[in-house]
Amino acid sequence: MTEKKKKERARIAADGLKALYPDATCALEYGGDPWRLLVMGRLSAQCTDARVNVVCRDLFREYPDVYAMAAAEYGSVEKLVFSCGVYKVKAANIVDFSKIIVEKFGGKVPDNMEDLLTLPGVGRKIANLILGDIFRKPAIVADTHCIRISNRWGLCESTDPKKVEFTLAKLLPGEEQSDFCHRIVLFGRDICPARSPKCSECPFNNFGCKLK
Repeated sequence: MTEKKKKERARIAADGLKALYPDATCALEYGGDPWRLLVMGRLSAQCTDARVNVVCRDLFREYPDVYAMAAAEYGSVEKLVFSCGVYKVKAANIVDFSKIIVEKFGGKVPDNMEDLLTLPGVGRKIANLILGDIFRKPAIVADTHCIRISNRWGLCESTDPKKVEFTLAKLLPGEEQSDFCHRIVLFGRDICPARSPKCSECPFNNFGCKLK
């Protein structure tokens, strides 16, 4: 498929997803707080958003802001995030990046990829979540749904998250990128899961999907 055709298909997909999910937002209940979204993004690795939302009610009650978390004991945080899995690493990352944000960035979450990637446990997926949802910058969150479906639709030919991110960034207008990613997650859960996709219900079944 040519680049021009991919851009046209991406536009059709973005418009179709917008019609299906006009009010799609991040499933993490962070209340508009950049630091809380950063924490929840880290906890969501190998864990459901629903579980993270439950865990963070107690976590943020105990440590309501970046300054409180920067002063936290690892063991105390570990107990609170235990059910999110890989709890020792996640707890250490959260405390450590909170310290860095306080000491290096004046208590404010950075607004650029370069600085975000210096924070322990923060990769491109979390960084793009912050850039898109908080700072409204062009950002592709290449999660499993995004990778799987963009390949099925022929928009990408890779399962490498960074390659998918860069490919989609060229195909979608900057102002559409963040919302597109939230919508494709909902679409992936509702209609196009990894197993047993509901192709008969899919509004994009004329794309000639490559199921894999």
